[in-house]
Amino acid sequence: MARFFSNASSTCLLRVLALTAALAATGCSQPTTLQSVKDEGVLHVITRVAPSIYYEGRDAATGYDYELARRFADELGVELRVRVAEDNSEVLSVLAKDYAHIGLAGLTQRPDFEGKFRVVPIGVQAQSVVVYHRDYPSPSSLSDLNGETLHLLADSNHEHVIASRPEGAAIKRQVHSGLDAAGLLARVETGEIAYAAVSSNELDLNHVYFPMVKEGFALDEPRELIWLFPAAQDDSLANAAAEFLSQARDNGSMAQLAERFYGHLDRLNYVGARTFMHHVENRLPKYKSLFKGYASEVELDWRLLAAIGYQESHWRPNAVSPTGVRGLMMLTRNTASYIGINNRLDPEESIEGGARYFRMVHAKIPERIPEPDRTWFALASYNVGFGHLEDARRLTQSGGKDPDRWMDVKEFLPLLAQKEWYTKTRFGYARGHEPVVYVQNIRRYYDVLTRITEPDQPATAPNPELVSLHKGAEPAADNDPANDLGQDLRAALPSELHLIPPTL
Repeated sequence: MARFFSNASSTCLLRVLALTAALAATGCSQPTTLQSVKDEGVLHVITRVAPSIYYEGRDAATGYDYELARRFADELGVELRVRVAEDNSEVLSVLAKDYAHIGLAGLTQRPDFEGKFRVVPIGVQAQSVVVYHRDYPSPSSLSDLNGETLHLLADSNHEHVIASRPEGAAIKRQVHSGLDAAGLLARVETGEIAYAAVSSNELDLNHVYFPMVKEGFALDEPRELIWLFPAAQDDSLANAAAEFLSQARDNGSMAQLAERFYGHLDRLNYVGARTFMHHVENRLPKYKSLFKGYASEVELDWRLLAAIGYQESHWRPNAVSPTGVRGLMMLTRNTASYIGINNRLDPEESIEGGARYFRMVHAKIPERIPEPDRTWFALASYNVGFGHLEDARRLTQSGGKDPDRWMDVKEFLPLLAQKEWYTKTRFGYARGHEPVVYVQNIRRYYDVLTRITEPDQPATAPNPELVSLHKGAEPAADNDPANDLGQDLRAALPSELHLIPPTL
């Protein structure tokens, strides 16, 4: 807090000087907030660290709210300057003092904001949900929590929602001012606490890492998250933000951004998460050096290559499918022959072949397609074939959508399994649902691997974004102990890894 205010004081001085200069230039009329931002050339934002809002990625800052704010600053032609608060309490305090232009806090509109802040919705909906450790009784309403303690974050929506409910007065609540959503979920995961309330979007982004956490019930209906503007400002900046966000809705960029951060979160269920973490601990160490070595040779992130291998075979070197693909990377005979692999059941040859083949597939995707979409297309092509992917992209274009955006093309890929559509394509029938699920699965596995491994990257990759990106699950194979849900195979993580890594 002290660190922020020391910076904020100098910031305020600059704003005062800019305002004084503007007043001198115009005689006596006071510039609007929007004009002051443009005069200073800086948009000041106060936020907190959360995977749904803002965090430092491997190469740069990112997060849904941050990306929107950065684009808004670009639209205004000014620099975006971000200050990080400890929690929502500090965000609200800074805004109330008019020490920042916008607050990004992951909150929805609340009665206590009236007269204190102007608000602008940002396109993502969330609701307050109660979660619990799966070994405790499942609650279906607030009344089921009588005699229990419900744990909350400081200045969250949840306490206000509970207070507005008639049965809320009887609920014991404990507020944790020093935690974020992931920290609260981690304590539910270990059983340290039994019940907690979190925002649904933050649960979605974190749930895969905490398979012992179950969702109980919603405390309210979904509502749109907002940006906060100090009431001390006039409405010029808030109006400009509202207009910018409206345009982002209309031109589809907001939907694409939402897909980037939230569009792959529904694939890894409880059983899959436990199974995956068991395999990370027991199978991955045997092949990690191979993934790292051969990924480095073709300038890929080894964790993406490992995620592909897990999706293909659950890291089983002797895997064989009914269609004849085999090995850890499940290469076809023709593919193996084409890339010079003699023994598909040899894990080293298989991983080498998978790395080289994926690089070849990626190179076929048009360079004009930006990352991460180019990698999503490469993954889909790796699964279904380049020809079928191109068929889906043509269908996407004929349907009035963008064939260079994964979020659009994945809507049309399933049509390749329908006669009325695949008869119009060059390459015909394909099980088009599979590449969609395939990409989602790998994105999720990659998320987890990035979260729990060191962030080592190729030292000389020509395109640092390539496959430095980022999910579902399949049943455990063999007689895997992960099938026994009684075993303690939790995906718990060290406390220092309390943040999600870059999704993309």
